[in-house]
Amino acid sequence: MTDHSQSTAAAAEPTGRIVLLTTSHRVAPGVLSWPAWQTLHAADRVLCADPGHPQLPYLREAGVEVEHTAADAHELVAACAGGRTVVVLPGGEGDQRLTDGLARLAGSGRVSMPDLELLPGSYDLPGARLLDLVQVMDRVRRECPWTSRQTHRGLAKYAIEEAYELVEAIEDGDREELREELGDVLLQVVFHARIAEEGIPAGEDGEDDGEALGAFSIDDVAGALVQKLIHRHPHVFGDAQAETPEDVHAHWQRTKAVEKRRESVTDGVPVGQPGLALAAKLAGRARAGGVAVELPRGEGIGYELLELAARAEAEGVDPETALRAAARVYRDAIRAAEGVGAPAR
Repeated sequence: MTDHSQSTAAAAEPTGRIVLLTTSHRVAPGVLSWPAWQTLHAADRVLCADPGHPQLPYLREAGVEVEHTAADAHELVAACAGGRTVVVLPGGEGDQRLTDGLARLAGSGRVSMPDLELLPGSYDLPGARLLDLVQVMDRVRRECPWTSRQTHRGLAKYAIEEAYELVEAIEDGDREELREELGDVLLQVVFHARIAEEGIPAGEDGEDDGEALGAFSIDDVAGALVQKLIHRHPHVFGDAQAETPEDVHAHWQRTKAVEKRRESVTDGVPVGQPGLALAAKLAGRARAGGVAVELPRGEGIGYELLELAARAEAEGVDPETALRAAARVYRDAIRAAEGVGAPAR
């Protein structure tokens, strides 16, 4: 046979297929897509360099034989000779050495490469990165000298600061800043929930029963929120009807009144919030609850501001937002008078 005939025969020989089967650590091991299971069962060989790979017990249960070997690119290509299919299970961080080696072989032009396929065996669902956040927060809480000593009370001021920074990002219209500030607010939620897992240390309530009291987790927080959202949106999850935003708001308030068993429409209004917001909130509660009460009259700017806040609320204006917007204009005017440019946004 001539060299040309030999090369033609070699080119005609099936080169097979290499399948890199990736899985998400955010999905429970053993939960794989149907194409992944089909490929695993049909493969000529299944290779995994990590003997502790979380998928291995489930593959064994499914009757898939896995070889614990760290094949390099040349060995993989050779294993596919004759049209064979080889599935590789990379570790959680992937296998850079293998993929780089395959890329070099493919780019050399000197090797008849098998088909290369990246097959996701499991996919991240929306919100999957929140699982990473919970894991990272748990480790930081255990290992960081500062974080491990924080308490709910000690962190309270940061929740207020981050909330104000979020509002500022919204008002500035800065999308990058908004994303970052949302993350900072979310951090406060996850941080407090992680601290709450530890509960009140045993003995702090005067009774040392050997167990932490009042403990709850981020799952408890999320579960309660899901239940609340479903309960307060029967027009979405049930048979109730709501045609307008006003219908939704009215139902929300009725449901809250039943849930909280409030004696007064003012119950649940935090008096520690900024004064204008507090005045507007009280006025809104009284108006929505049909409580006929005159604004108190008195001497001083406080009563004038109370009247302005109530009027703004009745007109659908948030007095805090309105005052902040006016104050920003005032700030820019002061800077202009000083010969200083507008602040960076």
